[in-house]
Amino acid sequence: MAKSKTKTVYICQKCGAHSWKWQGKCMDCESWNSFVQETVLPESTHVRPKLGDNKKKQNTPLPITTIRLDAEDRFLTGIQEIDCMLGGGVVTGSLILVGGAPGIGKSTLLLQICQHVGVGGRKALYVSGEESTKQIKRRAERLNTLSDQIFLLSETSLNKILGCLDQVDPDFLVIDSIQSVYLDEIPSAPGSVSQVRECAHRLMSLAKSRNVSTILIGHVTKDGSIAGPRVLEHIVDTVLYFEGDRHHLFRILRAVKNRYGSTNEIGIFQMASAGLIEVKNPSELFISERAEQTTGSVIVCTLEGNRPLLVEIQALSSPSVYGTPQRVATGYDRNRLAILLAVLEKRQGMQLGMQDIFLNVVGGVQIDDPAADLGVICAIASSYQNRNIDPQTIVIGEVGLGGEIRGVVHVEKRLNEAAKLGFKQGIIPQRNQKDPKAQGIRIFPTQSVGEALEHTLG
Repeated sequence: MAKSKTKTVYICQKCGAHSWKWQGKCMDCESWNSFVQETVLPESTHVRPKLGDNKKKQNTPLPITTIRLDAEDRFLTGIQEIDCMLGGGVVTGSLILVGGAPGIGKSTLLLQICQHVGVGGRKALYVSGEESTKQIKRRAERLNTLSDQIFLLSETSLNKILGCLDQVDPDFLVIDSIQSVYLDEIPSAPGSVSQVRECAHRLMSLAKSRNVSTILIGHVTKDGSIAGPRVLEHIVDTVLYFEGDRHHLFRILRAVKNRYGSTNEIGIFQMASAGLIEVKNPSELFISERAEQTTGSVIVCTLEGNRPLLVEIQALSSPSVYGTPQRVATGYDRNRLAILLAVLEKRQGMQLGMQDIFLNVVGGVQIDDPAADLGVICAIASSYQNRNIDPQTIVIGEVGLGGEIRGVVHVEKRLNEAAKLGFKQGIIPQRNQKDPKAQGIRIFPTQSVGEALEHTLG
């Protein structure tokens, strides 16, 4: 009898597309150099387990009006920022994916969650394929998260991990990381597309059938997306991304996908020696070290999810000593900065062509809210003209190519946040002049960039 032959297939790491020959560019997602070689067994008899513990039950189509809805069984993690993001706690039997850059605090946060889960009387199993149990305990001692309800396991074989579940019978499971575990029946290496996809399916079946709340830690690529096939994000119930620079104190945990709650919530943490600490009032911390008598500094209010956040934008304009002027932006889109500089040159007559422009969002925050456009323009004009902006002024507005100030959403919420921190006046778009009802703050509606600069620098 002839032996079964293996076949070689090329799989796109971005979208999971298959090809029998290597391609430089994926025809589905149009990404370059994303195909990796994998070996598959065409005669494999492996069958993926089905969801549910009753295999004899036959599913039949039902009218949507006859389906009964039960209240979701949730439990609190003990960290208010996480509970609010997830819609009121972790849903029993849910599968959550947490991604972020190396060293940003993923393992630290999940170890803290395990400690709170253990205090609540539930068993937590922390499985690490990258660290030994002694390394994890050293971190737990530093974070003061030791508990008899936390069980540690250093293992990479998913079959052995599933075998240990009968011994512990946990209520909460952490896999650190999904790229490090593997299945013996799949010939490809750990972290490959086939391994990641199949391991995620197995863990999803486990979570749903045994009501074990499971969190997967995922590695990220150079562009910040979770490594592996995009189908991994479709399998899980919730996707959380850690944002921020590991060299800064603040971390933002953002919900990209959530089947049991809103995706407009974020959690803000501060990295300390005792782990990640919740930040109750991040706006006050972001602007606490602001120098009042400094040109090129302005406070804007951006929305992170549904939360208004006051941040400081700093700009520096200086004559260029090289042939080509520099355009450097930290925490802000460089292409958007180039558009705003063109608006200042064309509509306001500022000669910025031979000026080096440096822009920085203080605190390591990444801004993509268009309401910060006007603040960026005011900061650049303040540095270029060497004029200070009133430190008690908040600037809000989107800037169009014609130099007009366009309306933004939730102006009242932004101004209320500014009023709480003692700001006395706000520059807002003319279109939003009927929206704000904030008390104790004077409003200056503006229609153009020239009017805004007149109020702030005039």
